[in-house]
Formats: sequence, structure tokens, C-alpha cells
Amino acid sequence: MKPTVREALYRYCETYIQDRYARIERQIQSLQQALISETKSSAGDKHETGRAMIQLEREKLGNQLAEVELLQQRFKKVPLEGASDQVVLGSLVFTSQYHYYIGISAGKVTVEDQTFFAIAPNTPMGKLLMGKSQGECINFNGSEFCITAIG
Repeated sequence: MKPTVREALYRYCETYIQDRYARIERQIQSLQQALISETKSSAGDKHETGRAMIQLEREKLGNQLAEVELLQQRFKKVPLEGASDQVVLGSLVFTSQYHYYIGISAGKVTVEDQTFFAIAPNTPMGKLLMGKSQGECINFNGSEFCITAIG
């Protein structure tokens, strides 16, 4: 059975989060290996500088990992099914300019020859769209967008 457009966008966002999480995990593991080899092979000031740089990078990756975990928690709230007359979390929004999927910010996605922008409800465009109904128009960056359909 062929997935619906909403299901395809949902799965894309799910995979986007998983891939990002896996990439950060691999980078952390790589840093762990670098830290171990730095400990074995270096001495003196150069050694301390190298360890400090690795530690800073590890902290940065730790913060990124925390962000991805938060993104996962937010995405769990996105319903896979459901219809509403208003733009809500999980909506497909068709406008006179572009199409949007309200879930997480995951960029541009093409499904069944239609291009969608996966956006979070707390983004500037998401904030403007949330709660709107078909036929309503919004202004964004000097352009007017009218909602032609909500799926």
C-alpha cells in the first residue's frame, strides 16, 4: 500500500531526526577515540592543548545531542493522522506560493512531485500559519500567501 503524502512527510522527518542523532553519536565516538590516542601519544603543553580542544568539541556535540533529543520529544507530539479546518501540528498547508508540513524544521522535501517545506510551528512562517483557515492570507517578507487548502 502506497503511503499518503502526510505519512511520507512524517517518515521523512522521523528519518531526518534519526540520521542527525546517529551522525552526532558517530562524531562523539570519534572524539572519544581521538582523546584516547591523544592521551597515549602526547606530552607537555601540546598534549594539554589537544585534550582541551577535544573536550570543547565534545561539549559542543553534547549540546547538539541534547537539541536532537528535544526535537525527538517535540516530534512525538506530531499526529500522523487527523484533519482540521485550521492549521495545527501535523497539517499539510497548501498556499498560493508554497506547500508546508507543520511538524519540525527539516527543510525542503519532494513527495509525489510536490515540494513541501517541513517547518516547526515556532518558526516565523509556522507562527503565521498556525490557527489559520482555508482562504485566509498572511504576509511574510513582503509577500502575500493565501491558504488554498489544509490537509
